[in-house]
Amino acid sequence: MAVTIATLEDPLREAVEKVLEESPQRRFKESVDLTVVLRGLDLKKNPSLKINEIVALPHVPKGKPAKVAVIGTGEFAVKARDAGADAVFDPAEILNIAKNKRELRKLANRFDFFVAQADALPKLARDIGPIFGPRNKMPIPLPATRVDDLPATIERLRRSVRLRMRDQPVVHVRVGTRDMSPEEIVENIKAVLAALERKYGDLGVLEAMYVKTTMGPPVKVEAILRGRRRK
Repeated sequence: MAVTIATLEDPLREAVEKVLEESPQRRFKESVDLTVVLRGLDLKKNPSLKINEIVALPHVPKGKPAKVAVIGTGEFAVKARDAGADAVFDPAEILNIAKNKRELRKLANRFDFFVAQADALPKLARDIGPIFGPRNKMPIPLPATRVDDLPATIERLRRSVRLRMRDQPVVHVRVGTRDMSPEEIVENIKAVLAALERKYGDLGVLEAMYVKTTMGPPVKVEAILRGRRRK
């Protein structure tokens, strides 16, 4: 039996319910995190197998939406403020910050995503690239002619996460918060799995999956390979 999102739904729900029921309560709002271990990927020989993708989740983690900053001028900046961007910067302001590498690192770490007016980005890339690039924080370009798309872009990014691999075929990603329902968290996990399926063609690359709260013990998604091992 092939490993598909449908065959994983019940084991996922069981794992999520166990995490929410059994992990000790904390005094702060914990995230619910997913770890996916993939098999058969030689990332050294073929770096293109690494995934680096932004995935919009069906449900925004309660109280912990992604922070989105916008870089632009004029109508672009006004539209960003009206859309509730977490911060709006003039390109000249970013260039001024970039003179201090420490401050630029702080800026990159403050926000999850950046959106920039497309015609401003070439002027910024050289100065912010060495800091923003390795952190996968390079601004997403949006042409000024598409300024009306900015509110929807900000809304989508607020409920998005980035799937990223480094040296090992492992993905760690936040898929919710403890006060979300199991159904919402499972639907968010399914969105992550759909992105992996698009990248690798199927879910046969899955080796193991674990769900955990921020400080709780990991719970393995049981039977993930049951069908494959019984061939």
